[in-house]
Amino acid sequence: MELRVLRYFLAVAREGNITKAADAMHVSQPALSMQLKQLEDELGKKLFIRSSHCISLTEEGLLLKKRAEDIVGMVEKTEDEFRSLGELNGGDIRLGCAESEGMGLIADVCREMRKEYPGLRVHIYSSATEDATDKLDKGLLDFVLLAQDADFSRYESLVFPGFDRWGLIMKAEDCLAEKASIKVEDLDGIPLIVSRQGMKDELLRWAGKHTERFDTAATYNLLYNAAQMVRHGYGYALSFEGLVETDGSSDLAFRPLEPELRSSRVLIWKHHQVFTPIAKLFLEKLKLKLEET
Repeated sequence: MELRVLRYFLAVAREGNITKAADAMHVSQPALSMQLKQLEDELGKKLFIRSSHCISLTEEGLLLKKRAEDIVGMVEKTEDEFRSLGELNGGDIRLGCAESEGMGLIADVCREMRKEYPGLRVHIYSSATEDATDKLDKGLLDFVLLAQDADFSRYESLVFPGFDRWGLIMKAEDCLAEKASIKVEDLDGIPLIVSRQGMKDELLRWAGKHTERFDTAATYNLLYNAAQMVRHGYGYALSFEGLVETDGSSDLAFRPLEPELRSSRVLIWKHHQVFTPIAKLFLEKLKLKLEET
């Protein structure tokens, strides 16, 4: 199984069309079709469902897509790391990030570094905690910013100052917006839009067995889309404070949970991680910034 063929496969999975994928990869359509057929023969599984207008993945194809993304991602990260081992004038840092105001500290460090190292490139991967730590464990990410406590037995870590406060986002005219805070019983009978960012554990810590009575109508990993669901009357989003506009001019309102529910901000990386020069410098500068803070 060649890396080049995996890239072809991912292009077809992304485009959903052989012709578009061939154009994107700068190969002829017959050559690409032949490579895909050989890949299916090699694996002994049908990877695509072909129709006259589009091409989609079988269950086996979806499995290969996940594996191929990891393989290609690791190869590209390794290539970037070796390119950056020479003179330090930039390089790539790959970050898995929770939606948290703790990202502001990272952004400040990256901004200051790029003034000195204009070749710096920061790749941000926003996802649920399990997805991000899985990529960290596989070596696809350098660091992960968590908005929850870390497993300190598995990872090295830096604890950021401050915390993220949980609350409920609703329409500004909703009757719950008249309250100063939201209690457990206020969530009974309303459709909840819940973050996949470790919120299940946080909710259990806050509400205990009462969570069994909650109506989880949707889950999300990025709040922007969840906020649109709130705006259009689908439900109420449980989220951190400060991630979307909820001031007096907004059509949305935020009310904190009572008793208050806080999440820590922690940057983690693997034990005995071998960093590229730019990633090592990023960590050093971040530690200095924290000491100043």
